[in-house]
Amino acid sequence: MTSLPASAQSDDAVQAGKKLFNANCAACHKLNKRAVGPALRGISSKYDREWLYSWIKNSTAMIKSGDAQAVAIYEEYNGSVMTSFPQFSNDDIDNIIAYTDYVPPAPAMTATVPVVSGQTSGEISNSIILVALAMVFVVLVIMLFLVQRTLIRIAAASGVDITPPQKPKRTPLWQAFIQNQFLIILSVILLLLSSAYFAYGFLMQVGVDQGYMPVQPIHYSHKIHAGANQIECKYCHSSARVSKHSGIPSLNVCMNCHRNIAEYNGEEDLENGYTKDFYTKEIKKLYTAVGWDETNQQYTGETQPVKWVRIHNLPDFVYFNHAQHVEVGEIACQKCHGPVEEMEIMYQYSPLTMGWCINCHRETNVKVENNEYYTKIHEALSKKYGVEKLTVAQMGGLECGKCHY
Repeated sequence: MTSLPASAQSDDAVQAGKKLFNANCAACHKLNKRAVGPALRGISSKYDREWLYSWIKNSTAMIKSGDAQAVAIYEEYNGSVMTSFPQFSNDDIDNIIAYTDYVPPAPAMTATVPVVSGQTSGEISNSIILVALAMVFVVLVIMLFLVQRTLIRIAAASGVDITPPQKPKRTPLWQAFIQNQFLIILSVILLLLSSAYFAYGFLMQVGVDQGYMPVQPIHYSHKIHAGANQIECKYCHSSARVSKHSGIPSLNVCMNCHRNIAEYNGEEDLENGYTKDFYTKEIKKLYTAVGWDETNQQYTGETQPVKWVRIHNLPDFVYFNHAQHVEVGEIACQKCHGPVEEMEIMYQYSPLTMGWCINCHRETNVKVENNEYYTKIHEALSKKYGVEKLTVAQMGGLECGKCHY
């Protein structure tokens, strides 16, 4: 075995190796655990450096040549051939090895001040002050009570009447109110109108689930996937292109990425309590659901159904076609679902009421450019309405049969 060159042990070499590793190796390899390929931590202690140069640059040629180590790796990983990197120089490979051999230093231990059980001096002083104030308050109350009794006794002994003079009796307000018929009629009218107003407002909210944010069996952050990683919505919800429904993505779609992403390495959201450990545990739930053996990198066949909770739901008598809006109308998903890329937990952004849909049809212009189907009808309706662009409503978007069938 050859030792690591001094130049490759520098921080610059480790950083250069990290960039090369993330760009070329991270899709199949991890440092500390097996993935598509073996773990690469300390790989220089397992294989000769010259052998690593040849293997990384052209692994296929080494397997065909019958190299014992190359054939053993090939058979261990079920005939999976490693991608060759002939563009790498020996210095590039040295840098990658420097990164795989690098062990971060242990965090420095900070001195901690032992905390004595019980109250601190500050807490004791505050308690003493509170008790003292309470005692002063009690003493004042007792003194006022004693002074009042003393004054009453002195007045009784001197024959002075200290009771306040009696005020003339007034008619109670409620009695004066019920004797005024005009106020009673006005109050009844106001009561009926306000009751009708609140009853109407309550009934109009029946079936409107705007803001609905259920807890899902596996936490899925749209903020991380659609926001930070910029995954296009229709990659997961592919049926939105061709179907009435957008569909719930299959877990196999998740595994396209998460076969190689077993741990969360992004930023933590400590303000909302989302840590790296939390996200990693949710990935493990995905593995359990699909029956993925992370150690052996294969499916076990033991799956568990995931009971996702539906968020957006229209009544059965309403027809809505995602393909018509997403593909033909070219409407962005955020138009209805809001800023999904900013949502940690998905919720219903829009009310999805009939009035909300109608207003959208009245405001949205139909894209008829380069569409021969609309040419004739567009010319006729443009003359009829005296406009250059037609809204969905002018094209029949307010007809009942469009949405109710």
